[in-house]
Amino acid sequence: MNLTFNVERLLLPISVDLQDKLTQIAKQQNKLTPLVSALTFNFRDSSYSAESGGWHPVEIRIEQESGQWHFNYITDFSYVGYPYPELAKEVDFDFDNGLVTFMFMPPQSISEVDVMDFYQVWEMNFLAYVEMEVFDEIKIAAES
Repeated sequence: MNLTFNVERLLLPISVDLQDKLTQIAKQQNKLTPLVSALTFNFRDSSYSAESGGWHPVEIRIEQESGQWHFNYITDFSYVGYPYPELAKEVDFDFDNGLVTFMFMPPQSISEVDVMDFYQVWEMNFLAYVEMEVFDEIKIAAES
């Protein structure tokens, strides 16, 4: 079973490479069953901390509707605050509402040209980090 994405609902230039990587990871973790209606991917660098830095945690949620998958959100987290830093959304691509939020900025339309340009660079970097195996914890939560 493969993840077949509804291209009309992508909203951003999500590459086939990212779609294929999510399919590969879901298959490796045996999460693709006929009853699954949503998958939440969590990518973590267990050494990431506010003090020493590291690779930001990333969460990607996809949902299935009528046999096709669509992206619900892609969120990149980072530590903020002092003296008690907390993980917060640094970049949040919210496909359901058609918005993107960057830390300390008001929400913007996900279809803005600048957002699309930023997304392509973000995705290219993210896929490179996955290939470099910087995320030592990749977990998937499946919902029926």
